[in-house]
Amino acid sequence: MTAEPPVRLFVAPVTPLQQNCTVVWCTKTNKAAVIDPGGDIEPVLHEINRRGLTLEKIWVTHGHADHAGGTQAMREATSAPVEGPHEDDRFWIERIPEDAQRWGIYDAQSFEPDRWLNHGDTVTLGETTWDVIHCPGHTPGHVIFYHAPSQFAQVGDILFKGSIGRTDFPRGNHADLINAITTRLWPLGDVRFVCGHGPMSSFAQERQSNPYVGDRVIAASVPNRSGPG
Repeated sequence: MTAEPPVRLFVAPVTPLQQNCTVVWCTKTNKAAVIDPGGDIEPVLHEINRRGLTLEKIWVTHGHADHAGGTQAMREATSAPVEGPHEDDRFWIERIPEDAQRWGIYDAQSFEPDRWLNHGDTVTLGETTWDVIHCPGHTPGHVIFYHAPSQFAQVGDILFKGSIGRTDFPRGNHADLINAITTRLWPLGDVRFVCGHGPMSSFAQERQSNPYVGDRVIAASVPNRSGPG
């Protein structure tokens, strides 16, 4: 008989940018966290309720509107506390309403997290504990959420299947992004991850084939990506 995993998840693409709003939950308690509620919160909350889950936390990887624009509405609807991102993304959160309009995201709001997160912090969900890893580069305050027992992470817009996050936004830094991936993510091992846009992948797969941070190319000059995401 296969043991129940400690966490499960579902992914709900939201906003016109199809951002991967991710719901993770502790299988022992059915307590859930929504990671990056960028918008379209009603169908996400409907699915949480349909699955019999209780929303306990709202976690935010970074302050871009497609990832965080629905945070305040979700907090008002559920009274769940908001944790993250790192405070270096405060300026991004403050400009959410104006940025959201440019991307066709309406009713997005700025917010003040109940808890800013730092590298090395932990967050809890039901009976599970997750590591917070600060990964600047895409934005200065970007964090990821990592559950070591499951070898699973939600990495926001740091790393994608076959690509990496943009660094041409205000206070983006290409060198910081590459350093965060190679020194803070790769040492974690073969971790499966949900990224901010697109399909899941694993660190092992990206080390083998990613044209920006794969093991065969990382020692060479790494091109500065400036595409979507």
